[in-house]
Amino acid sequence: MKLEAVVHEAEEGGYWAEVPAIPGCATEGDSFEELLGNLHEAIEGCLSVDAPDGGGGAFEIVVRKPQEDPWAHPEAGEDA
Repeated sequence: MKLEAVVHEAEEGGYWAEVPAIPGCATEGDSFEELLGNLHEAIEGCLSVDAPDGGGGAFEIVVRKPQEDPWAHPEAGEDA
């Protein structure tokens, strides 16, 4: 099973990610590697998946960065 995770840079440093297909499933990490490990644990917890191989084989995570809002308007005073 493939699950998409949207990764954001945290203001305080590190990263946080959310899994849009699983409402409320989100996690964070100080490094990208830590974030990926935490994502596996968070998804297993959210889905109640008991993966005997440590979570690596039950699902695949597809990572993407958030897209800018295509409907956003320029700030007042900026040229359109």
